[in-house]
Amino acid sequence: MKESIVMHPTSGSHHLISMLELSNLILKHHPNYSIIILLPSTSTTPSNTTTTTINPSISFHFLPPLPSSTTQETVFQSITLNFNNVPHALKTISLTFKILCFITSSTGFHKTNVNNTFPTYTYFSSCASTLAAILHLPILHHQTTLSFKDFPHNSLLNIPGLPPIKPSFMPQPLLDRHQPAYDFFFDFTASLLCSDGIIVNTFDSLEPQAIKAIVNGDCVGRDAVTPPLYCIGPLIVDSKDRDGHVDHDHVSSSSCLTWLDAQPSRSVVLLCFGSKSAGSFSVQQLKEIATGLERSNERFLWVVKNPPNNNTEVELESILPEGFLERNKEKGMVVKSWAAQADILRHDSVGGFVTHCGWNSVVEGVSNGVPMIAWPLYAEQLMNSVVLVEEMKVAIPMTNRLGEEDLLVSAEEVEKKMRELMGVEGNGLRETCLKMREMGMAAWNCNGGGSSFTAFSNLVASWNNHSSTKVTSAEDSTFSA
Repeated sequence: MKESIVMHPTSGSHHLISMLELSNLILKHHPNYSIIILLPSTSTTPSNTTTTTINPSISFHFLPPLPSSTTQETVFQSITLNFNNVPHALKTISLTFKILCFITSSTGFHKTNVNNTFPTYTYFSSCASTLAAILHLPILHHQTTLSFKDFPHNSLLNIPGLPPIKPSFMPQPLLDRHQPAYDFFFDFTASLLCSDGIIVNTFDSLEPQAIKAIVNGDCVGRDAVTPPLYCIGPLIVDSKDRDGHVDHDHVSSSSCLTWLDAQPSRSVVLLCFGSKSAGSFSVQQLKEIATGLERSNERFLWVVKNPPNNNTEVELESILPEGFLERNKEKGMVVKSWAAQADILRHDSVGGFVTHCGWNSVVEGVSNGVPMIAWPLYAEQLMNSVVLVEEMKVAIPMTNRLGEEDLLVSAEEVEKKMRELMGVEGNGLRETCLKMREMGMAAWNCNGGGSSFTAFSNLVASWNNHSSTKVTSAEDSTFSA
């Protein structure tokens, strides 16, 4: 039988795209493997979201369709229901392939027979610092009866491997312990601890404190054992595969790069806030950003999404200050909805990045030595921003007063941070970012024993070690859901 790796991304195109990148990495070093990706039939699929080209060794197995999810509660219920279909899919696949391992970014396998049957790994889609917080969640949970959102304003959480964190900066789904999302992540922690290993898109010198705390078992306490950690980053998603934008965005991408070609080296700040609708701003906030950019007199490339709750495409002129586009056409470029972020960050003209602190975006910024302004918006991004600023020292914070999401960031703050990032004050930050870029490259040094190359090699070796002790044929195993 041909040896295959089965992957199972949880709901959301960014999980699928990250797993496609992991698949490409595996096949680059082990082209004899095949990779099968499990997707729900209602999921956004590669045929309409990503890739102009997919490696022929990657195929897709579709799970039974699920009802559409609209609320946070139904989203997490859908993820659980989706995993209930996985054991049968694995049984079917194992009839024609030898499954080397099963890699998932979801939860639920610890309640089935899957991880007793196949080597099972969790692909954690954020950073090691957030992983440390998730692993530490049961300990925090038993230390208090309060939800994180209800802690006194001046409280700080002490999580191994992280700087002190405000409780309100914990990942958004964890803020209220009485909500289903909290239960989901509590269950996810149990699932993580049942893995044969945890894979993270980071590298040792980027998050040394968090990685050390996880590996030493400091996050889980004495009564639990942390699975092996495999830090195999930096993995960068190709721009053409990101967010489902293919040929129809080629013109937008090309015009951005052409404009950048005409700008001085390291002179342009990219403002881009991710692919989700949650990365959009109100018209009032857009006008504050625009005013701040204009006053800063710095060059910029700004990706602007439709304001929230607006289902029709709006003209930029109608949501930005009057005359803004004309006045700033020499020093700035504004594009609607999407731009080829990875390609732009690689460009020599880009010297700064205003980011929502989504982890894939952070990795792209770090890998290209681009200093950042941290403007977190949702999910675990507040926590990421603290780590970027205080631990990694590759970013400065965009202060929206008390850090509350419903308060505007003023034009004065945007102007101030743009000047700080690009001026003399930002020299130290730029030096740190360039060093971090070199460290990221060294992590994948195949000849010199780079940390990520070594971790990847150990990961592949572990599949074979585990598969010799676990059943890898459906004929010899009993699958349960």
